[in-house]
Amino acid sequence: MSILWTIIIGFVAGALAKFIMPGKDPGGIIITILIGIAGSIVFTYLGQFLGIYEPGQTAGFIGATIGAIILLAIYRLIKRKAA
Repeated sequence: MSILWTIIIGFVAGALAKFIMPGKDPGGIIITILIGIAGSIVFTYLGQFLGIYEPGQTAGFIGATIGAIILLAIYRLIKRKAA
């Protein structure tokens, strides 16, 4: 159940990241939401490694949103250099 909750939080965090960082992304909102899910998953495991979250605990909404924003910024940098 925790991975499902991580995906749900990531979905919302990705949408919020798109709202915070508007712009024309090559993948649109779908890629941004997938980046949000990835940010949530990455921050879940990073937070557990750093001791912020207990084992089995998922990333919080703020952590997932920060992760999504960081991954979205990295994605934009990579896409600009490739184009």
